[in-house]
Amino acid sequence: MSRLTSEFWVQAYMHRLDLENIPAFVTTKGDLTAGSVLIKLNTLDGEAQAFERSFDLQTGQRAWVGMAAGCEAEVDMAVRRQISFDPDLWVIEVEDRKGRHLLDEPGLS
Repeated sequence: MSRLTSEFWVQAYMHRLDLENIPAFVTTKGDLTAGSVLIKLNTLDGEAQAFERSFDLQTGQRAWVGMAAGCEAEVDMAVRRQISFDPDLWVIEVEDRKGRHLLDEPGLS
């Protein structure tokens, strides 16, 4: 089974967010083919969450899991740490007061 390139997945995700009128921005552009993707959800109240994709070796399932949550400054620090470890990382910031990120929607796992 072939995998989608990171750039293609990011473009599709941004389009899905746009269809729901959820603002999002690519704040760090990673490797076009194989870069990992991190999603930062900013609820515009000083709080934020960051999600990364995880792979369960026992089940073979992929899922988005919380990497950091709390005040936005702390989440930003966690994101910067990840970027320092992985220069190929994509970071997408989603801004939604309702906390919508669509990562639990079909096709985005």
